[in-house]
Amino acid sequence: MAKKIFRIAGFVVLFAAIGFFVLVPGYIDRKMNKTIHSGPVPKIVWYDSIPFIADMHCDALLWDRDLLKKTTTGHVDIVRMQQANEAFQVFTIVSKTPRGINIEKNTDETDNVALLSFAQLRAPSDWFSMKSRALHQCEVLQKTADRSNGIFRVIRSKMDLEKFIADRAKDHNLTAGMLGLEGAHCLEKDVANLDAFYEAGVRYIGLTHFFDNEWGGSAHGVNKGGLTEKGKELLKKMIEKKVIIDLAHASPALIDDILANSNVPIIVSHTGVKGVCDNVRNLTDKHLFEIGRRNGLVSIGLWETAVCGTDATATAKKYQVCS
Repeated sequence: MAKKIFRIAGFVVLFAAIGFFVLVPGYIDRKMNKTIHSGPVPKIVWYDSIPFIADMHCDALLWDRDLLKKTTTGHVDIVRMQQANEAFQVFTIVSKTPRGINIEKNTDETDNVALLSFAQLRAPSDWFSMKSRALHQCEVLQKTADRSNGIFRVIRSKMDLEKFIADRAKDHNLTAGMLGLEGAHCLEKDVANLDAFYEAGVRYIGLTHFFDNEWGGSAHGVNKGGLTEKGKELLKKMIEKKVIIDLAHASPALIDDILANSNVPIIVSHTGVKGVCDNVRNLTDKHLFEIGRRNGLVSIGLWETAVCGTDATATAKKYQVCS
C-alpha cells in the first residue's frame, strides 16, 4: 500500500513539474505580451517604400522564443520584421524586475527574472546571477543570427550598420538588431564587467530600470537620486568605449547628472512626453530640448503609459503637435 501511495505521489510530482516547466513560462509570456490586433493588416503602398524602419526597444530575449519563427506573442520576431518592412530592431536585455512592478515606487528586494530563468530551465548560473542571465540573452541573439542564413545580423559597429544599410537597399528581406541593457545592475557593481558586455555585443546601456541601483536613481525607484560616484565611473568608461547612453527609466535627477557629466549624443529608447502624457515615466521639455541640442534621439513608445492612449490613432492625435 505504501509503495502504491509513493508511486502515485511520484506521478503527481512529475506531472506538476512538467506542467510548471513546460506550460507555465509560455502561459506567462502570452499573458504579459498580448497582441491587441489580429487578422490581416491593410496594405499601404507608401509604407512598403520607406527605406529604413527601426524600432528602438523590445524585451523578446527575456522569453524562450525562436525569433526566426512567426509568433502571435509579443510584438517582434524576424518573420514579422520582414512582413512589416522593419529593417532594424534594438533587443533590450531585462535582467531583473521587482515583484508588483509599477511606475511609481519599487525596491530591489525581489527578482522576478530569477524565477522565470528557473521556470524556463535555463542554466543554474542564470538563476542566481544577473550578469550570467544577461550574457545568456546576448548569446541567444548571436545564435539567432548564426542560424538565420544571413537574413538577420547583429550590429556591433558603425561599419556593420553602413554595410547593412547598403545591402538592405538591394534586399528588403534582410533584417538586423542591436543589443542594449535595460538597467546596468547586471554589471553586478563592477565597472570592469562593462568589457564582458561590450565583447558580447552590447552597444547601449540604460543605467537604471525599475529600481534604484549602485549607479544611480530610477524614475520608479525609492530615492530617485542622481549619479552615484560609481555611476560617474561607469559613465566615463561608457563614453570611452563609445557605448551609447540611454535615459529611458532614469530619474529626473539622474538625467540631469548624466547631461552634466557628458557631452555626447544621447538616446531615449522608449519614452513619452510629459506635455501630452504627464507621469513619472515621461520626459520634460527641458530634457527633450537638451537631448535634441546634442543631436540625440528620442523614441516614443506606443503603449498607454507613454502616450495616454491604446492605439495608433490616439498616439497620432496627441503627438501631431510635436511634428
